[in-house]
Amino acid sequence: MISPRAIMTESALSVLSVMSLLSLGHLSESHEWTSPNQVEQPNHPRPHIIFIMTDDQGFNDIGYHNRDIHTPTLDKLAAEGVKLENYYIQPICTPSRSQFITGRYQIHTGLQHSIIRSRQPSCLPFDLRTLPQRLQDSGYSTHMVGKWHLGFYKRDCLPTRRGFHTYFGSLTGSVDYYTYKSCDGPGVCGYDLHEGERVAWDQGGRYSTHLYAQRVRKILAAHDPSSQPLFIFLSFQAVHTPLQSPREYIYPYRRMGNVFRRKYAGMVSAVDEAVRNVTYALRKYGYYKNSVIIFSTDNGGQPLFGGSNWPLRGRKGTYWEGGVRGIGFVHSPLLKRRRRVSKALVHITDWYPTLMGLAGGNVSQMEGLDGYDMWEAISDGKESPRLEILHNIDPLYNAARHGSLKNGFGIWNTAVQAAVRVGDWKLLTGNPGYGDWIPPQMLGNFPGSWWNLERHTERKKSLWLFNVADDPYERYDLAENRPDVVKQLLARLTFYNRTAVPVRYPSEDPRADPSRNGGAWGPWEGDGENWEAFYPRKRKIKKQKRKYCKIKSFFRRLNIRLMSNRI
Repeated sequence: MISPRAIMTESALSVLSVMSLLSLGHLSESHEWTSPNQVEQPNHPRPHIIFIMTDDQGFNDIGYHNRDIHTPTLDKLAAEGVKLENYYIQPICTPSRSQFITGRYQIHTGLQHSIIRSRQPSCLPFDLRTLPQRLQDSGYSTHMVGKWHLGFYKRDCLPTRRGFHTYFGSLTGSVDYYTYKSCDGPGVCGYDLHEGERVAWDQGGRYSTHLYAQRVRKILAAHDPSSQPLFIFLSFQAVHTPLQSPREYIYPYRRMGNVFRRKYAGMVSAVDEAVRNVTYALRKYGYYKNSVIIFSTDNGGQPLFGGSNWPLRGRKGTYWEGGVRGIGFVHSPLLKRRRRVSKALVHITDWYPTLMGLAGGNVSQMEGLDGYDMWEAISDGKESPRLEILHNIDPLYNAARHGSLKNGFGIWNTAVQAAVRVGDWKLLTGNPGYGDWIPPQMLGNFPGSWWNLERHTERKKSLWLFNVADDPYERYDLAENRPDVVKQLLARLTFYNRTAVPVRYPSEDPRADPSRNGGAWGPWEGDGENWEAFYPRKRKIKKQKRKYCKIKSFFRRLNIRLMSNRI
């Protein structure tokens, strides 16, 4: 007797066969716990949208996936909404953020290789209209708080020039959580906290997770929810390195043997509290009943620094499931079917058309999008319109030594790093990155050699095939057993590659050095504007007061380090 799974698989293969022919050219181409005195306003026809993104939070780093992590707020929001358990992001920061804000795969923005580094003269393509720009066109008030990491070499690259009415946060990829110091190589360091298009010299010293949540609450308090719909992109830098957190969040994890894991868990709990405060404000100021809250991580966790993707394979920076399968959920009173788990295939590019659909935009007229409107799949439980995901094609990544066009059946050069999913099948070529299965680290000291136990066991391979529906942990490579499926997915890579734009990964520009720009990171390529306005000098203070502040700051930092190490 044939099983339903077998029937589904054969149906998927039939669809695959047709798509393969096309690609080869053979055919035509309720929240009691956060309830203050509410002043709810009448529902606005267009909902208020709050998109919350965390940085480097692994699949195993949330309470409803792992009881060792305490996230009561996130757990409750997810339980009362829709958990996305077949949700995909990109393996590193810039790619995920660019795909969220443009609705396009990396191959269609030129950002298919690595991240945008602080000294690179690169940013989002200027000819693409971003999600917040479209939302502005639809009458939204748009605000961003937190990490940008989409380039800033020109003023036109800044968040306020790419669709946000206001911006408060850091432009680079990683900063100190208290001092906002960011380094791009030895000795190339600068201050990175900005208010709009100016350096926020006077805002440093507070833990960024708290600072960002407070700013969102101020935005909510100052806006009239009945007059104009609101879009807020809250982009936490947590839980990216450096591992820093106020000690009260680390203390509950004091029995964790691994120091990195302990500090990391504390940072996750700090994010959970920040989300609780934002949710409280949504209710207090009358937004909640007509709001959509979306939570997403930007990529997989980094086990070397406390993160965990267990039981998935791989880590941040890889195309294994541990690098690209993310935590995600939607919470909203507007959902028709709540309190459920969705297995609909969803990708981070899908938020652009989904949110534009909610905002009343005409998605059908937005050409070039790689995302799909997922609202009916999420809210009503209907089938996902998405059948496949191009994880990426990166022609600049280190070529696999044993890959070749011959190994790719003359269809695709398997030396090229690429990954694609079609139906239940996932294909990887080239060097997908570190491919071990890493349980949460419990030991205080972990021998460095252990990280290499399985890294080189498949040195001569350059092609893998998995049925991720039956084998979500990618333990059974079916490439040799199903050459028919391999050929069909290789054909899809060929099809996508025909639409790719050239990679944009320029050399570093020495003019970007903060020492040349008043000690702060910011635009350095001239555009005829007044740069003194961007790098205003710090206000002069009396010598005695400055000395006192320095001593006070020194002992505060020393106390944080001592207590953090003791915990």
